[in-house]
Amino acid sequence: MTGAIVHFVGAGPGAADLLTVRAIRLLADADVVLYPGTYLDPDVLAHVSADAELVDTQDLDLETMVARMVDAVGAGRAVVRLTSGDPSLYSALHEQTRRLDAAGVPWDVTPGVPAYAAAAARVGSELTVPLVAQSVVLTRTQARSTAMPVTESLAAFAATRSTLVLHLAITRVRLLMAELEGEYGEDCPVIVVHRASQPGELVLRGTVATIADLVEQAGLRQAAVILVGRALEREGGESYLYDSARDRSSTPGAKTGDRS
Repeated sequence: MTGAIVHFVGAGPGAADLLTVRAIRLLADADVVLYPGTYLDPDVLAHVSADAELVDTQDLDLETMVARMVDAVGAGRAVVRLTSGDPSLYSALHEQTRRLDAAGVPWDVTPGVPAYAAAAARVGSELTVPLVAQSVVLTRTQARSTAMPVTESLAAFAATRSTLVLHLAITRVRLLMAELEGEYGEDCPVIVVHRASQPGELVLRGTVATIADLVEQAGLRQAAVILVGRALEREGGESYLYDSARDRSSTPGAKTGDRS
């Protein structure tokens, strides 16, 4: 079964030209491609061979998807399982690979551009600004989904006043803003990016007090990332890393050029 393997590939935020070079190669070589039709720009599939089998997973449950992958690899076929964004976030990678391991099916992972990065790029914002916010919290909320761990409440994250990136949360935006107002203030900037990089992309700019009205007026129900935080104001200090007055001779890594 040379070449028979499951490749989990990050499809990025949706745009076909935001795929990695490796992702394009794997799509071109695949015999079977499972893809999330709800979140994917159809142009992404232009990279797939005309002879490949395409499987839209939006109406399939986990067991059915895994069975399709196991059967394909068992028949000596190379499989690409596309995930929206990057496989490290909200992709059900753990559940799928655990089942593939149990079935003795080899797999690997190719990263993709995460949706939050595409959203920040679209609005030209850095999410970490000196003296304002140096941490980014990537999280989601619970509605009709898996329960959140008790240690990961939105209130706990809000208390840090870090930049928040909320996934899978657009239908609860009014409730979420009410939770955040106490820590961030009603005038704190909020940006919603719907279908970043795809046809139909929409950017809404508001505040904790106003964004819910804008979202509801636009009728957004899915495929949106919510950015919250003072870093979005583009105000703050200057990075010490690039300060011309900094003494680089005493900085670790100065002689090697290591700025990590």
